[in-house]
Amino acid sequence: MQIEINKVKVTDSHSPFNGQVVDITITDGVITNIKAAKKLKAPASIVADGEEVWKSPVKEGNELLVSCGWVDVFADYREPGFEQKETIETGLATAVAGGFTDVLLAPNTKPAISSKSIIQYIHGAAAGHTVNLHPIGSATQNADGKDLAEMLDMQANGAVAFSDGWKPIQNPNLMLKALEYAKAFDGTIVQFPVDETLSAGGLMNEGRLSTALGMPGVPLLAETLMIYRDIELLRYTGSRLHITGVSSAESVAMIKKAKAEGLPLTCSVTPYHLALTEDKLRTYDSQYKVSPPLRTEADRQALIQGLADGTIDCIASHHRPHEWDAKTKEFEYAADGIAIQEIAFNVLSAGVGNAVAIEKVIEALTNVPRSIFNLDSCTIKKGSKATLTLFTIEGETTVKGATRKSKGMNNPFLNMALPGKVIGICNNNQLQIN
Repeated sequence: MQIEINKVKVTDSHSPFNGQVVDITITDGVITNIKAAKKLKAPASIVADGEEVWKSPVKEGNELLVSCGWVDVFADYREPGFEQKETIETGLATAVAGGFTDVLLAPNTKPAISSKSIIQYIHGAAAGHTVNLHPIGSATQNADGKDLAEMLDMQANGAVAFSDGWKPIQNPNLMLKALEYAKAFDGTIVQFPVDETLSAGGLMNEGRLSTALGMPGVPLLAETLMIYRDIELLRYTGSRLHITGVSSAESVAMIKKAKAEGLPLTCSVTPYHLALTEDKLRTYDSQYKVSPPLRTEADRQALIQGLADGTIDCIASHHRPHEWDAKTKEFEYAADGIAIQEIAFNVLSAGVGNAVAIEKVIEALTNVPRSIFNLDSCTIKKGSKATLTLFTIEGETTVKGATRKSKGMNNPFLNMALPGKVIGICNNNQLQIN
């Protein structure tokens, strides 16, 4: 297959062409030529095997951007076991729509991703697709928080990290053992920072608004105490820890301090924590019920600053799809989460605005997560494998319920005009245009 991407601006800090408008030729999945664009007054275009498959609506100037393929470091497809929420097939389509060439899958399937057979099943289901799926193995057997899983065996069969997903490890002694075990083979433990004893019964961020609305609150301490505990365990073991779903100013400050000490700690934030606050719950809309909960504007601004200064390393969509009746019920009984992956970039862009440079945003979606989770490196230069995401920061995207790719009905951003567009992805000698 031969692909020509004409008049595209490179956004890749590791590329010798970074910031330049170029023409790229891809042959059989490899970048065989890249040079300064000749027809600068012509619109950007994408040609596959001689056929034009996309053309910019902008006649002059540059609109099309290209970066290394985006990585979502924590998403939930729920197959096997919960196919009514999402399947691997619909999840892969959702990833393409969102611009992701690589997705790390949470282990909360049924059975959980606790053995090489489940990892092999996931790899088999995604074989030959444009998107690469990377299972996160459960840190404990069946993600039940009781006994350690066979992490070394899972890593040998393709697990890129280990976590109990939406059920974070509560027992500190077990967490200590998990960190020590993973250190033996340089594995990474991913922790979702929620102390379930402190958050039990809580429905939203604890504060003045929760009191005014008469809803039980989740204290900030449920997140910060877990992060403090795990940082101390990390200091003791010297292992590798990734905290996903950081949601508060205090958490960012703790992580920044730990990093300054040289601890092997990384973290990620969701697009919706960068874009939304607890004010969205004034109408008791269960679509905005998430964990960790949406917090204050001061917390949101701290997260944005943390992304800008590098304290927050990368982006995790926390794509958590649910069927209609899992969300359409009394707030207390509604499931947590948002099916967000296909508009993760757009929500992220809306949240950070101009406060974070686009180059920094793209780094958090590409090179940084690849480094943290030891995925194949990517650079836009001649001779490199073409693992690319094509997008614009101009224009708008509106996803409608009838045309959404995910099976998940729990998306409060449906029918909203959001900034930016994902044009498509190129990976594994394939091109998919949205």
